[in-house]
Amino acid sequence: MLKNTFCHIPGIGLKTEKNLWRRGVLSWGSPIDAKTLPERARPFFNATIEESIARLDARDLDYFSTLLPPDQQWRLFSEFRNGVAYLDIETNGYSGPTGYITAISLYDGRSVRYYVRGENLHQFKQDIKDYEVVVTYNGKCFDIPFIESHMNIRMRQAHIDLRFILKDLGFTGGLKSCEKKLGIDRGELDGVDGYFAVLLWNDYRRNKNPRALETLLAYNIQDVVNLEPLMVTSYNLKLSGTPFEATHKLPEPVAPAKLPFKPDTGTIERIFSEHSRHYQTV
Repeated sequence: MLKNTFCHIPGIGLKTEKNLWRRGVLSWGSPIDAKTLPERARPFFNATIEESIARLDARDLDYFSTLLPPDQQWRLFSEFRNGVAYLDIETNGYSGPTGYITAISLYDGRSVRYYVRGENLHQFKQDIKDYEVVVTYNGKCFDIPFIESHMNIRMRQAHIDLRFILKDLGFTGGLKSCEKKLGIDRGELDGVDGYFAVLLWNDYRRNKNPRALETLLAYNIQDVVNLEPLMVTSYNLKLSGTPFEATHKLPEPVAPAKLPFKPDTGTIERIFSEHSRHYQTV
């Protein structure tokens, strides 16, 4: 889809792009009469197309992610899918100097990587360099700034934040709400949320309960595994109504046959019971 994109060119918005598609200008290689372009875009069009071809050949995602608006970052996905990491973090519930990361999970459509505070969290800094693109939900506002601040690194990957794309498609209410609306079932983890993840970490740290950590990791990993079908569904929905719907549509991804951790239902039930007042009011 990236090679069919013109809305990153100065003077061309989504409406003008659709007009170009209707007139048969479907890709960067399509012949075009300058008269079909709005006057404001004419000085930039050819030069930007040439630059785009060169930048794509060099796999310079930063060029495109800088020019594309947040709700159009999905266009990067199919070209660079083999370099994508679905990413999510859990924290102790605080921000600023008292906040810290408890767990990070990565999923690339083939395998899962996970990192735990006090164990292997430092390895994330090196492992994330294996990827060109990160896909998150609300990561622009939370996950990425938190990682950069608390781990003292710069995340240079292109970033597709599904929050903006799903919102543009009419799906709001948070990650779990979007999953339910799109038919994704969390099974034993249904009802477990970010606040519960903090409680799981506290239970593990204070009570030395390994099942709490396993449940926390099962939850965190489920988040990143579920981002893949959300990304593919969002991509396909965004194609709807374009000339590329039939040719560019992606098949549904295959879920991993087995995940590294299983949630402990006893731990979940006990923590829900201990904090029932909070969950009765939300």
